[in-house]
Formats: sequence, structure tokens, C-alpha cells
Amino acid sequence: MRANPLRQKIAAGQPVINGWLAIPSSYSAEIIGHQGFDAVTVDLQHGMIGIDAALPMFQALSSTPAIPLARVPWNDPAQIMRLLDSGAYGIICPMISTVDDTVSFVSSCRYPPHGQRSFGPARALLYGGADYYPHADKEILALGMIETQAGLDNLEKILAIEGLDGIYIGPNDLALALGSVPKSESDDPVVMKAIEHIRQRAIAHGKIAGIFCSSGEAAAMRIKQGFQMVTPGNEAALMANAAKAAVATARGAQASSSPSKTGY
Repeated sequence: MRANPLRQKIAAGQPVINGWLAIPSSYSAEIIGHQGFDAVTVDLQHGMIGIDAALPMFQALSSTPAIPLARVPWNDPAQIMRLLDSGAYGIICPMISTVDDTVSFVSSCRYPPHGQRSFGPARALLYGGADYYPHADKEILALGMIETQAGLDNLEKILAIEGLDGIYIGPNDLALALGSVPKSESDDPVVMKAIEHIRQRAIAHGKIAGIFCSSGEAAAMRIKQGFQMVTPGNEAALMANAAKAAVATARGAQASSSPSKTGY
């Protein structure tokens, strides 16, 4: 089976830079996959993407060095298994708040006797290799999102679940749960304290500590804080920011190159 280099990078103390796709386009997936990201996540929760669009996006990512991941809309075993069968090499699952949530999620990612994943790897055999089945449990990543007060309250028990590879923080939903407001990078001390607490406890349990960020600068800051996996925004935001900057530059250039009327 194709090895999952994300595990190797994290074991070597190297941060994983994760791209994020919200637009249902295999072309944009292919473009993002060639930009140097270690992994690229197809977002079926808040992205405008369904399973029919996700499959060609995974296929497009296969032509790039980036490892394909998926964020599921919910902790739904059927959806998780289908995305893994489609070739996702890891699942990010939202709203992991209890031990039962965690057990169900991890079980959906692992074959018996370690879980309840049904056998039928389909395209996963094409991406992962003919020997996918005996090695999948060791290569596929299961990352649970802590973004509720209940998730914080149950954090130690959640982190103790065998087979959970790491935590991926959803900072906006976490902020809402803590009585704050969604913000690019929260400066609310309660939210900041919660984020750092999750990071510390994940690392203490030998789990991956990941977080979604608003920009490359924010992602670099999180790496300095000790996060092992960061997402510097999604492709929609990156495209919008680049387009806005290009328009502003063009308008500035147009204004500066306009003939001066001084002296006429």
C-alpha cells in the first residue's frame, strides 16, 4: 500500500501544511495540489461539494504530490466509509464531543476487528495499491474536530480513544460554543486559552494537533505555537484575496499612469 507521508512527516517533527478545497472543481483541486501542500482536504461540510464532485477531485489530486483528505459533513459512518473507498487517505470529522462520538468515528475508519468499516475499497485500491486492505488501518488518518463545550469537557477521554490519530480544531465553532464570535484569528482570551489547552493535551497524548487558519501568516504563527498540522485558508479565500489584490494593484497602476493635467 502507498505509505502515508503525513504520518512520517509528523513523526519526524515536521509540520504538515494542508490545503483546503471548498469549490467543486477537479481543475482547482489539481492546481492546489501542485502548489506545495503536503495534503489537501476536500471539504464536504462547508464547501459546496458533494460525493459526486469529490470523486473527480480525488482523482485530480492523484496527479499531484499532495495527500488527499476529506472533511465529512457529519459523523456519519456511511459517508466516512464511502469517502475512504473513494481514495481519501484521512478523514476530518466535525463536532466530536463525546467518547461515543469518537468511538463511532474511529470505528468507521477501521476494518474489523478494530472497527466497523465495511469492505469495498473500490477506488482506494487504485490509489493505495492492491494490498490496501491489510495496511489501511495503519495509514489512514482519523482526525476529530473539537469545537464544542462538550468536546472540551470530554477532551481527556476523547484523546484516550485508541485509533484516534489527532485533533483538528475548528476555531470558529469553538468560539461560538464559548460565547464569542467567529473571527479570522480570535483575540478572545477564553478562546485562545481553549485552543492552547487542546493543543497541549493532544500533544501530551501523542496525538496530532491541527487547526484551521485564516492565512499563511496565521498558519506560521500556529506552527510556532506547536501545532503540527495547519491549513492556511481555503482556495476560495485565497482566490478572492489574490483577485482583490490584483484589482487594487491594477487600479493603482491605472491611476498613477493617467496623464497629469498639471501645467495644462
